Amino acid sequence: MIPDRQYTTLPAPSRGLPHRYGERVFLHSNPWALSALLRLCAPTTTQPLLNHLVAALYDHLLHQVVGLELSQAFVDRPTRMAAHHPRGRYAGQVVDPAQEVVVVDIARAGMLPALRFFEGLSLLLDPARVRQDHVFSSRLVDEHGEVVGADLSGAKVGGPASGRLVLCPDPMGATGTSMVRVMDFYRDLPGGPPARFVAVHLIVTPEYLRRVLGSGHPVHVHAVRLDRGLSSDEALAEVPGARWDEEQGLNGADYIIPGAGGLGELMNNTSR
Repeated sequence: MIPDRQYTTLPAPSRGLPHRYGERVFLHSNPWALSALLRLCAPTTTQPLLNHLVAALYDHLLHQVVGLELSQAFVDRPTRMAAHHPRGRYAGQVVDPAQEVVVVDIARAGMLPALRFFEGLSLLLDPARVRQDHVFSSRLVDEHGEVVGADLSGAKVGGPASGRLVLCPDPMGATGTSMVRVMDFYRDLPGGPPARFVAVHLIVTPEYLRRVLGSGHPVHVHAVRLDRGLSSDEALAEVPGARWDEEQGLNGADYIIPGAGGLGELMNNTSR
């Protein structure tokens, strides 16, 4: 059977909004995602709507990440119509089901996003090749409330991550301290480092991008929105990254502006 040409080479997925942070950053700021995120960030949005919006946004982000980060393979498979006609087959590109990925739940705000990624990837790939790990990371702050580090107080990993794609879905990319700490942890696991990290956020800041991209780890960053609300007027008028030194998205307590507030607390219905 000659394959249908339209499926032999799929179109390249969108890389998102233009910016000057480099080839490792993807800003998926489309109308649906920005609208859902705006509702998520509203002061009146509480449970259960809040977590439903987080789940929907991460399902959307999974579609973007799969197209840009996972490899494809050519398959020739029968459909239900193969019993009735010899051309009842699909021959073309799909996500390669044989690749191995690790999804990291960075507790606590990353628990729901990681579950959505784990379940979504298990529908596409060989489920035996999709693993979910759990780490608990929290901010370390000084007497002024500024972040000075990250405490990785516990982890449950299912084995080595050598050569694998490690996906870290975590809603807020504020300082980058926790993400770098998690990447350090996986780099040092027995067996060797992952092939690449993929950090997937709802919101990131310029400070986060500088910290994570400068960490030395092979990492790609995906986000719905870049928040740089405390930047100079001149920087805000330019393409993101054009005046990176004048961009700022964190206040004195390292919360994102405009941001979403303490999303970890809100997602878990707790005051702290």
